[in-house]
Amino acid sequence: MEKTNALGTEPIGRLIVKLSLPTVAAQLVNLLYNIVDRIYVGRIPEVGSLALAGLGVTFPIIMLVSAFAMLAGMGAPRASIAMGAGNYEKAEKYLGNSTLLLIIFSIILSVVFFITKDPILMIFGASENTLPYASDYISVYLIGTIFVQLTLGLNMFITNQGFSKTSMLTVCLGAVLNIVLDPLFIFVFDMGVKGAALATILSQFASCVWVLLFLTGKKTILKIKLRNLIPDISMIGSILALGVSPFVMQATECIIQLTFNKGMITYGNDMYVAVMSVLFSIMQLVWMPLSGFSQGVQPIIGYNYGAGRIDRVKRAFKLQFTASLIFSLCTVALVEIFPGFFLGLFSNDAELISTGSNALRLFMAGMCLMGAQSACQQTFIALGEAKTSMFLACLRKIILLFPLAIIIPMITDLGVWGLYLAEPISDVAAVCVTVAMFAVRSRTLLKAKN
Repeated sequence: MEKTNALGTEPIGRLIVKLSLPTVAAQLVNLLYNIVDRIYVGRIPEVGSLALAGLGVTFPIIMLVSAFAMLAGMGAPRASIAMGAGNYEKAEKYLGNSTLLLIIFSIILSVVFFITKDPILMIFGASENTLPYASDYISVYLIGTIFVQLTLGLNMFITNQGFSKTSMLTVCLGAVLNIVLDPLFIFVFDMGVKGAALATILSQFASCVWVLLFLTGKKTILKIKLRNLIPDISMIGSILALGVSPFVMQATECIIQLTFNKGMITYGNDMYVAVMSVLFSIMQLVWMPLSGFSQGVQPIIGYNYGAGRIDRVKRAFKLQFTASLIFSLCTVALVEIFPGFFLGLFSNDAELISTGSNALRLFMAGMCLMGAQSACQQTFIALGEAKTSMFLACLRKIILLFPLAIIIPMITDLGVWGLYLAEPISDVAAVCVTVAMFAVRSRTLLKAKN
């Protein structure tokens, strides 16, 4: 109760620092968690670049698994609003229904992808040279789907109760284990990409156990209870309605990576697929910390919006917007100045670094404004605006980037450079629309609460 009271009483600036620093740290660790496989795999002797390309074509499947975790995990913002209104029983029911959805999604995804993995990987851009690496990795990874789902989805409930340090430790536990186990399985046991996948699922298993122990223990405000695992159709509907936006954001990454991988094979070769794998990883250096910061601010905005404390909502958003924009501007500036350094984190292949340097500069140019996009989009989620956030999620990737990535290379002679150019064009356009919509819609929402 003290945790939730602090969301409504503690000074906003101090509260944002307290909640966002652990979530940003968690996302930075999670970023390392996500890319450490690629860092090690890219250095496998003789076949590193091919293996890296193979991992690249598995990303759409991995992103889709994460997307379903985000879909089910959106019971957490609903629970925050319920807690702000003083209805803790309802908040716990959201937790129970989200848990049930995560289990159901895990079973379905594991079965479907096990049956169809090789044909899907070929659709996602695998070639005869890279399919063996992609298939080996995803075959092992899918065994741990339920651990990934429960960890990602339920950790949001820990964050949204104000236990940001605990949610950070969830990610840190898995990340540290992954960093330790990856070189052991890949190089010492000579398991290659299978070793990378095994290290990942063992790490996710440890994180999953940590989350479940916390949410059934004494320190948590909201607990997982068997009686709340009985499906409530109206609650599931509200979770899915709010979860559509982050789901679309993640799922569209699957479609975009599919499009880019296929384009790199069509207009280039396996080396360009490997480069694309690295470019998407570097993009996460900007996006994931922004996402972590938003996760730290979301409970503050959601709780105070539910409690009708609009002055605190406005203050929290303004600080979030300013800090997010400064971060994205500074981070992208570093990438533009030192592209070789960032590419060298993933591979020591001189050809890959040479091929990717200017491509990285162009590809990342529009990300400098993503702080504004993240602040507005995530605040819509905190306010329970499912339809608006869903539209904005679709705008950047589906409405803009997807067709541009197909059309620009077709109507110009730019080839792979047309693909790279599509990203900054869609980023800048999406930011302009998102900020404009937020300026209009937020006034209506906050006025209605006064």
